[in-house]
Amino acid sequence: MSARASSEPVSAGRGTKDAIRDEAIRLFAEKGFEQTSLREVADAVGITKASLYYHYASKLDLLLAVVEPMFDDLAAVVAEAERLPWTPESIRRVLGHQLAALMRHRRTGELLVRDTVAIVNAVGDRYPGKMEFHRRMCGWLAGPDPTDVRILRATAAVEVIGTVLWTRPLLPAADDGMIETVLLQSALGVLEGNS
Repeated sequence: MSARASSEPVSAGRGTKDAIRDEAIRLFAEKGFEQTSLREVADAVGITKASLYYHYASKLDLLLAVVEPMFDDLAAVVAEAERLPWTPESIRRVLGHQLAALMRHRRTGELLVRDTVAIVNAVGDRYPGKMEFHRRMCGWLAGPDPTDVRILRATAAVEVIGTVLWTRPLLPAADDGMIETVLLQSALGVLEGNS
C-alpha cells in the first residue's frame, strides 16, 4: 500500500467510487493513462484491486468516468451558446462558461493533453460525437456567415481558452482569478482582432 493510501484512507463522507475516480485522475495526469495500473489506483485509495473492480469493471470504464464529466460540461456550454443570440455579451458569457468548465476539469485536461492519442484511441469509438463540440463552438463564435478570418479567429480564441489545461504544470502557484481574467481577455482580443 502506498504512503498516500495509508495516510489518507477513504473517509466516510467521501464515497469509494469518487475516491477511485479522484486518484485515477491524479495518477493518469501524472504518469499517463497507459502507464498507470489499476493496482496503483487501488493502492492509492487504500482498497483492494477486487474492490476497485466492484466499482469499475475495467480500466476503460474508469477512464470514461474520468473524462465524461468534462465532455458533458463542455457539451452543455455549446448547447447554451447555440440557444443565445450572437452578440458581444453572449460571446463573453459563452467564453467565460467554457473557461469555467475547463477550470473545473484541469486535472482531466492535463491527462487529455498529455495522452491525447491514448485517450482518443480508448474512447473515440464509443463517443465519436464528444469531439464535435469543439467544431460547433468554433462555428458559433465565428458568427453568422463567417469569413475565413472569423473562422480562424474563433478557432484561435477557443485554443486560447484551452491554455488553462497547461496552467497547473506551467504556473502551479498562479491565482485562479488571474488565470481566468488573462485567458478570457486574451481570447476576446484574438476573436475581435482589428478586422
